[in-house]
Amino acid sequence: MNAAALQHLSAADPVMRRLIQEIGACGLAPETRRSPFQSLVQAVAHQQLHGTAAENILGRFKKLFPGRRFPRAADLAGVTDDQLRGCGFSFAKIKAIRDIAEKTLSGVVPASRQIVKLSDEEIITRLTEVRGVGRWTVEMLLIFQLGRPDVLPVDDFGVRHGFGLAYQQGVMPKPKELLAFGECWRPHRTTAAWYLWRAADAKKKK
Repeated sequence: MNAAALQHLSAADPVMRRLIQEIGACGLAPETRRSPFQSLVQAVAHQQLHGTAAENILGRFKKLFPGRRFPRAADLAGVTDDQLRGCGFSFAKIKAIRDIAEKTLSGVVPASRQIVKLSDEEIITRLTEVRGVGRWTVEMLLIFQLGRPDVLPVDDFGVRHGFGLAYQQGVMPKPKELLAFGECWRPHRTTAAWYLWRAADAKKKK
C-alpha cells in the first residue's frame, strides 16, 4: 500500500492519522501467486477453525496430490469424499470444496488471468454463487490475494472491534454505521481496514 493512501487517510481522519503514527507503515503484502481456486479452498478450510487446525487440515489435503504445490480444480475428481474426511474436512466443507472445483471448471470462478480484469463487485457477485462462500470470504480474497485498494469488510469482527477501540466508542459499530463512516477513507479503505486490524491486535497484546 503506497504513501498516497497514508497521506489521504491522515488528512481525512485524525484518528486514522494517530493509528498510522503509532503503528507505522502499512505491512499488507498480497499473495498474488495464489489462484482464486486455492484462495477459496483455503478460506473454506479456515471457516470456524483456529488457524493452526486449519493449516494442519490443508497440509493433509495437499499430501493427497503429490508433486503439486496445491491441487488444481480438475484434480479433485481423483479423490473420494472419504479421503477428504480423512484430512479433517466436515461433510459441509467437502460439499463446498467440490462446488468450488465444479464452478472453477465451468468458469463461474474465474482463472487468475481473468479475475484481475473484473471489478470488486463483479468478483463478489460471481464468487458468492459458490456453496459456503459469502461476501466476507470474497472480501478477504480481494484484499489478501488481489490487493484491491478500496475494500472495507464491515462484517469482519476484527475491523469492527478495532474501530470501537480506536475511536473509543465503547461498543463495536454496526456494519452499516462502519460503512457510512468509512466513506471518508475512500479510495483507500483496504489500508484503513488493515490499521483497524492492527488496533485490535494491539489490544490483545496488552
